[in-house]
Order: sequence, then C-alpha cells, then structure tokens
Amino acid sequence: MKAIGKRKLGNSGLEVSALGLGCMGMSWSYGPPKDKNEMIVLLRAAVERGVTFFDTAEVYGQNEELVGEALAPFKGQVVIATKFGWAPGPNDTDRWSVINSRPEHIRKVVEGSLKRLRVDAIGLYYQHRVDPGVPIEDVAGAVKDLIQEGKVKHLGLSEAGANTIRRAHAVQPVTALQSEYSLWYREPEREIIPVLEELGIGFVPFSPLGKGFLTGKIDENTTLDSTDFRNSVPRFSPENRRANQALVDLLNSIAERKSATSGQIALAWLLAQKSWIIPIPGTTKLNRLEENINAAALELTPADLSEIEIAASKIIIKGARYPESAERMTGL
Repeated sequence: MKAIGKRKLGNSGLEVSALGLGCMGMSWSYGPPKDKNEMIVLLRAAVERGVTFFDTAEVYGQNEELVGEALAPFKGQVVIATKFGWAPGPNDTDRWSVINSRPEHIRKVVEGSLKRLRVDAIGLYYQHRVDPGVPIEDVAGAVKDLIQEGKVKHLGLSEAGANTIRRAHAVQPVTALQSEYSLWYREPEREIIPVLEELGIGFVPFSPLGKGFLTGKIDENTTLDSTDFRNSVPRFSPENRRANQALVDLLNSIAERKSATSGQIALAWLLAQKSWIIPIPGTTKLNRLEENINAAALELTPADLSEIEIAASKIIIKGARYPESAERMTGL
C-alpha cells in the first residue's frame, strides 16, 4: 500500500490524513448494525494504515461508543469529529425528527459525546444541520465557549449555506464544512466552495462515492436490505439507478486505463479539486478501506480531469439525493 499523505483543513492548521473514514454505516443506516468486534478491528486497521481522521455523530446509534472504544489506544494520534444538533429519539423512526441547536442543549450533549468517545476534547465539533429556530451566531458562540473551556478544539458546520457559513465564521472561525459532494452531486461548486476558499475553511465531503453507487457495485437489479435508508432515496429507485449508470460507465472507462477502480477514480477526482478537500468514504470492509486509501496516491492528469469534466457534463443525474422532508433541512 502507498502512503496516504496528509492535508490541512483550510487555514486552521488542523492536519489530518488526506482521506478520513466515515463511521456511520458501522452502526446505522446501511442495513443492520455490523459486529462490534469486527468494526473495532477495522477502525484500528485504518489507523495502522495511516488514517487519522474519523467521523461520527451523536445520532448514529451506538457509533460514538464504538469509535471511542476502538480509538482509545490512539489518543493524541487521531482526530475524531462528531456532531450535535439532532435530539435522538428512542428508536430509528424518530431518530431525525427533532432538531435542536439551542446553546443550553449543545452544552448538555457535549458531555455525553466526550464520555462516549473517551476523549478530553472533541477534535472537530459539527452542527449536524442548521437549526432555523436558533441564530447561527448563538450556535457558534456556544461552541466558542466550549473551545475556550478546552472541551472542543474546532468548530464545523454541515450542509450549511454560504450566508450561514459567513455569519458563523465571524463569531468563531469555522475549521471545516461537511456536506455531500461527489461527481454525482456537484451543487457545492456554485456557491459553497468559493466561500470556503475565500474564508480559508476546509471541506469534508460525505458520500464521496455516491452512497456506494459510484463504486459500480450497485445497479438497477440490486436489492437493498429492508433497513437500508437508501430505499427512501429517490436517486436509488431502480429506474434512476438505470439512468445514472452512465456516470459509473464513465468512471469505469477511466479506471480501466489507470489500472484502478471506479471508486478510486471518484475519490481521486475529489482530491484533485482542491488541496483542502478531505473526503470521508465509509466502509465496513477491510478490502474496501485499502482500496479507498490507495485512491489518495492515484494521480489524475489535467487531460484525465478534462475528459471527466466534458463527459460528465453530458450526463444528467436522475432523482433527488434525499426524500423531500430531509432535503428541507439543508442549506439554510
């Protein structure tokens, strides 16, 4: 395996591995929770292979406990990012039903995350979704207080709009924005990436492999587990999967030439966009982890990137990336 390399999140000075590891799917969302001991082995294998950036959230089931236990031996060597802003209900059906970023709620839930993660300070603390009922200045101010108290090191935002980012950054410098970005969701290029560049904020794309679709392992005939949240995603309907296969075909054609996989091309494309972009592909399998890590050493030439750009511009992606109710919670 080649060395994964490091990158800095904008002007913050926070340096992490060029690719992080999204941990959500280990505990929730992509079918039933995976075996805890197997996931601990995987998380520790990621550290051994140079990954130093791990992503979780309060609302991802038992994920913070898992990540905390797995990474406890590596205290000081890794950066764990987690998120606040949802008030988790007692079961999956209402997991995302109540949004809450009131300062007193933030102060309360940070204690639980610190305990579950087994850390003295949270490396990067994201607001999971913008709360329309709480001024972003109050949210940034609450995290600023936690930073001054030594409980948090850096502030992040997730799926926030350009104006919200500016307003938060004026109160407490934002280290990173986490939002969906990949070859099949390029909306951040219009307003978000220019603002991040201007303000010196890093970008952490989630779903950099299109929730698995860009790996080429899912087609119109794939049956997803009944507990897999992608069943509710319009973009994953069989007819839309069939239409969107054209993008995977494009990636496969480049991959063949590069002796790579379509997923590696998708990740290499993201890394080539900006030096302060750090994708966080998720996986529960060691071979996929190694495949993703090797993408960091894959170089796409200007000619490769131009070819991808021209071909991708002719492909119209079909289907919304979220159900309408979830999409309303983004970009405020």
